[in-house]
Amino acid sequence: MLSQKTRYAIRALQHLADRYRQGPVPLNEIATRQNIPAKFLTVILSELSREGLVATQRGRDGGYWLALAPVDISYGDIVRLTRGSLALTPCASRFAHETCTNCLPESECRLHRVMLRVRDETAKVLDGISLAEPLGLEEAE
Repeated sequence: MLSQKTRYAIRALQHLADRYRQGPVPLNEIATRQNIPAKFLTVILSELSREGLVATQRGRDGGYWLALAPVDISYGDIVRLTRGSLALTPCASRFAHETCTNCLPESECRLHRVMLRVRDETAKVLDGISLAEPLGLEEAE
C-alpha cells in the first residue's frame, strides 16, 4: 500500500508536470488544488528538491517546478524515493533487503519467490509510466 506521503508526492509532481515550463508554481496553489496540507507539502517538496526532481525559487515570485522533464520521471522513481522500495516484503527488496523474521530460509520460501516476481512486475509497470503520460479516468478502470 502506498503511504500518504507517496500519494501526496505523486499528486504534487503531477501538478508540476501539468505546469511544466510555465515558471515557478506557488506552494499554496499546489496545496490547495491537490488538497495537501501545506506544511507536509513543504517537507515533501524539500525532499524531492534534494533528490533533484524539483527545483525551487524563494521570494514573492517563487515557487516550485520540475527539475527534469516529465518524461524523465517515472512513477517507479517517485515510489522508490518516497517509500524506499517497491517490494511488499523486506526480503524482496533490491536495495533495502532484509531477511524476514519468523520465516523459512529464502531458498525454501515460496512466498519469497512470489514477492520477487510481484516486485519485478510492479517495477516493470511503474518504471514504464512517466509523468508525461496523460492517464485519463477511462484508463484507470
